[in-house]
Amino acid sequence: MDFSIKTFDAKNPLAALKTGCLVVGVFEEGKLSPAAKGLDGKGEIAAALKSGDISGKAGSTLLMRKVNGLAAERLLLVGLGKEQPPTEKNLASAMQAAAKALTSLGAADAVFALPFEEIKDRDASWAIRSSTLGLREGAYRFESLKSKKEPAPQGPRKIAFAVPAANASAAKTALAQGVAIANGMELTKDLGNTPPNICTPTYLADTAKKLAKEFDMAVEVLDRKQIQALKMGSFLSVTHGTLEPPKFIVLKYLGSKAKDAPVVLVGKGITFDSGGISIKPSGNMDEMKYDMCGAASVLGTLRAIAELKLKLNVIGVIPSTENMPSGSATRPGDIVTSMSGQTIEILNTDAEGRLILCDALTYSERFKPAVVVDIATLTGACVTALGHHNSGLFTRHDEDHDKLAQELLVAGKAAGDTAWRMPIEENYQEQLKSNFADMANIGGPPGGSITAACFLERFTRNYTWAHIDIAGTAWKSGSTKGATGRPVPLLTTFLIHREQARERTQSGNGKKTA
Repeated sequence: MDFSIKTFDAKNPLAALKTGCLVVGVFEEGKLSPAAKGLDGKGEIAAALKSGDISGKAGSTLLMRKVNGLAAERLLLVGLGKEQPPTEKNLASAMQAAAKALTSLGAADAVFALPFEEIKDRDASWAIRSSTLGLREGAYRFESLKSKKEPAPQGPRKIAFAVPAANASAAKTALAQGVAIANGMELTKDLGNTPPNICTPTYLADTAKKLAKEFDMAVEVLDRKQIQALKMGSFLSVTHGTLEPPKFIVLKYLGSKAKDAPVVLVGKGITFDSGGISIKPSGNMDEMKYDMCGAASVLGTLRAIAELKLKLNVIGVIPSTENMPSGSATRPGDIVTSMSGQTIEILNTDAEGRLILCDALTYSERFKPAVVVDIATLTGACVTALGHHNSGLFTRHDEDHDKLAQELLVAGKAAGDTAWRMPIEENYQEQLKSNFADMANIGGPPGGSITAACFLERFTRNYTWAHIDIAGTAWKSGSTKGATGRPVPLLTTFLIHREQARERTQSGNGKKTA
């Protein structure tokens, strides 16, 4: 699907735009959007609403052909609901309905002339990004492993968004961001949906190498001996039960000066989680292939920002292994020594994500990071707390961490990929006490997502850090089973905002100097 921006003004009106299908919005109670009004010189659109051929309810559609005064072959009316300005939800419904209607047409291209600049509490840039992501989401298929593929829905391969000529620059920027985020999400979804006999730690490492080659990034992949040399005893404890070799992946995107402190993204890369000796119930265990979605989201985010050529330094750190039971697997009751020197009593081998992340977080210190954000499908308790709408966000409670938390929350809201801040308090740390080691790897059922974050927090006290638990948002179950690509939109938007803030600061400093 190819996307572009089409501009219109008094000299080049929408009516003169040649396209296979022009999409405009209408409202309930017979009201027309500005674009629809401008095209209704002969009153045909108003007549269609008045006759009841289209209700104007969000998601309703009506196809009209050879409308008087229009160069477009077809005109697709799509309902935006009652509210003016239209809401985010109604725009999404309209885009979904229009995309579905277009699949039944023979048009080679389509132009959307919806009121993007009038969405309630949003701007046109948001609307174009969101619409691009929605259209790409609707077109996504994972069928590479099917011998007989389902017939793909047909429809226009070229999609344009019509905007006033004065808004062209901002619209093109928004479109580029939307396409890059969609590409990153698609990579993340593909990795998550690939079965664990294919998507192994080696497969993730090879994917990182391909990204490095395509986008001129630096990559390093450490094997077991190198991991042992770093004394990552906690990470290694998870690897003992599997025949698949573990990989510790470091992917560096250096878009700024070498001296500039990087943002480090740490992604949990458990390519299959059986639970180890503390084995999981068999029901839905196939979904444990998604336990590497944190790692996949880091790779997807790095792909997105590399495509956008952000002027930032960003480093992805991915510890990756399977968690399997065997005669050599780590047992409940074993005590291991982490890279930080802290000892851990492993009470449950199914709480393995934190065991690989803690060593990756210690390793991240060497980069002298501006901030570190880890992303993990860490706890079922987070799903219980927040469901499948919000990812869980955890940070310490002080000025620097409050600022980081706010950045992430704002980015999530802007991207439609929301998170909710959860507490980290000293009282919860009490649950991690061990009689025999510095800490236990679980703190019991109460506040399970919080104690998991508290565990990670003990390895991050030398820098500013946040943890995002995506156990409830990284994939869907049931008939729509599949990876969602979250939180690539949140993370990419967070990094875009940081670049913009940096540019504003540099511009301000430049003016002061002048």
